[in-house]
Amino acid sequence: MQTIEIFCENSGEPIYCAPGATLLDLTGKSAASFPHRTLAALVDNKLKELRYAIYQPHNVRFIDIAHPDGQRTYQRSLVFLLQKAVRDLLPDYQLQVKYTVLNGLYCELAGSNKVVNEQLLQQLEERMRELVAEKKPFVRKKLPTEKAIAIFKQNNQPEKALLQQTRGHFYTSVYYIDAYPDHMHGPLVPSSDYLSVFALTMYQDGFVLLMPNPQQPEVPLSVVVQPQLFDIFQENKEWIKILGAHTIGSINRAIQQGDTKRLILVSESLHEKKYAQLADEIQKREKVRLVLIAGPSSSGKTTSSKRLAVQAQVVGLNPVLLEMDNYFVNREHTPCDAEGNYNFEDIHALDLSLLNQHLQDLLAGKDVHIPTFNFSTGNRSFADNNILKMGPKDVLIMEGIHALNPILTEAVPNEMKYKIYCSALTSVSVDENNRISTTDNRLIRRIIRDSWARKYTASETIMRWPSVRHGEDCNVFPYQENADIMFNSALTYETYVLRRYAEPLLRRIKPTDPAYSEAVRLLRFLSYFEVLPTGIENDVPSNSILREFISGSVF
Repeated sequence: MQTIEIFCENSGEPIYCAPGATLLDLTGKSAASFPHRTLAALVDNKLKELRYAIYQPHNVRFIDIAHPDGQRTYQRSLVFLLQKAVRDLLPDYQLQVKYTVLNGLYCELAGSNKVVNEQLLQQLEERMRELVAEKKPFVRKKLPTEKAIAIFKQNNQPEKALLQQTRGHFYTSVYYIDAYPDHMHGPLVPSSDYLSVFALTMYQDGFVLLMPNPQQPEVPLSVVVQPQLFDIFQENKEWIKILGAHTIGSINRAIQQGDTKRLILVSESLHEKKYAQLADEIQKREKVRLVLIAGPSSSGKTTSSKRLAVQAQVVGLNPVLLEMDNYFVNREHTPCDAEGNYNFEDIHALDLSLLNQHLQDLLAGKDVHIPTFNFSTGNRSFADNNILKMGPKDVLIMEGIHALNPILTEAVPNEMKYKIYCSALTSVSVDENNRISTTDNRLIRRIIRDSWARKYTASETIMRWPSVRHGEDCNVFPYQENADIMFNSALTYETYVLRRYAEPLLRRIKPTDPAYSEAVRLLRFLSYFEVLPTGIENDVPSNSILREFISGSVF
C-alpha cells in the first residue's frame, strides 16, 4: 500500500500514514507533545476538522484551545451541543445565540413564553453532560443546498434556510449529532466528549454559555459583569427591528430586492440621532468641560469625536479637539514590553504629568503651549504658534485607547468629565445560533484602512492583530464600564461594503504565509454577504464612520 509523508509542524518531523488516514489517526503518531487535547489542525494553512482524511502529502499543524482557531472550534461545537440539548428537552423552543458578553455567549430561548430559570438551566446542563458522557460523534455531510434548506425549514430554522437560499451555492455542509442536523460555520471537534468544560449561568431574560479558560482549559471562564455593554447590544436590537435586518440572510434578501440605499440611509440616520443625543446630554451637564472617547482599535473613535464636535456646535457649545498622540514621550523614554520592543500602547508611553498640567491650565482659561509629536523622528516639539486657550463655552474633546483610564486625567474632577466608550458591536447574526464576531468586524476595517493609510499588506495587519488585541485586553476593556455612555459604531450594512475592499487584499496572501489561514477564514466569512451593485459604495455619506476605513471622509 502506498505510504504518504506528512510533515508535522508541531514536532518538526515527518509522519507516515496510509491513504485515507484521518488527522485524528495522525495525532497518535506525532512525536510532538501537546499540553492540551488537540481540537483541529491547519492543513497547508487551512483549518480542518480532525476527521479530515489524508490522500496526499501535506504540512500539518495541530492546534488546541490555546490557539484562536482552537477556541472557535470548541465554541462552535459547544453551541451545537447546547442546541441538541435544547431540542431534546424543549422541542418547541429555538436557541438564539445573540452576542458575546460577560466572558461568554449570551443566549435566549424563543418560541414560548416560559421564562428561563435556574431549574431549566440545570436540566439543560445535565443533558449536555449526558451527551458528553455518551461520546456522540459529530458527522458532517455535504448535501444539495435545496435539501439542506428543506431540512432547516423543517427544523424551525428559517434564518438558516434563508441564508443558504441567498448564498446560491450548489452544496451545503450539514453536521449531525445522532439524527439532529445543523449548519455550523467552520469545523467541529470529532465528538461530544471533547466538550467536558463549560458552564451555564442565568442573565437577564436568557443565560450565558461559558467556554474553557484558554490559560486553564480544565475550568470555564468566570463571568465578568458588563451591564452597560449588554444594554448597548439590547439597544442595537431595537435598531435592527427598525431596519428589518436580523440576520445576514434577511439583509441579503433586502439587497437582492434593491433595498440597499434604504439600509444605508436609515443606518446612518440612527448614528446621527445618537450623536445628537450625546451632544444634548453633554449640554445638560453644565459642569462638563472634558469629553473623553475611548474604544478598541478600528472602532471609529476619530470620526466619532469629529461628528460629536459638529453636534456640540448645534446645541451652542464650542468644541475643541485635543490630540492625545501629541503627548507621547520621546522615543528613548518609551516603556518596553517583555521582548524589549517599544510598547506604544502602555499608558506610560504618554507624558501623563504634562498632559494633566495642560488640562488643568486649559480648564482654568490659561494659554497652553500644545506639543506636536513627530512619529518619524520619535520626538516631541513645541511650535511658537501652537497655543490653545479655552473660553467659557468651550468643551475639550479627547479620544484614544486610554481615555477611560482614570490615571490619564486624574487631575480633572470627575464632574467635569463626560466619558464615552465607542466600539463596533454588531448584533446582526449569521443565523439563529451563529453570531458575527465584533472582533472580526474591526479586523476587516483595520485591514482596509492600513492598506491605504499606512501601506501595510493584509498579512502585516493580520500578524500584528494579536498584539493589538493584547493591548486592548490590558488598556481598553478593563475600563469600558467606567463610561457614562456607550456608543455602538457598527453599521448594519457595513460588511457588505467592506467585502468589496477586503477581498482583493486578502486574496493576495499566499498559502505559505503565516497569515493565510486567517485570510481563508475571513474570506469564507465575507462570502456569506451579498455582493453589492457596482458603485453603491458611493452612497456611503462622506461623514460616515465607514469612510474612516474605506477613505473619502470629509474629516
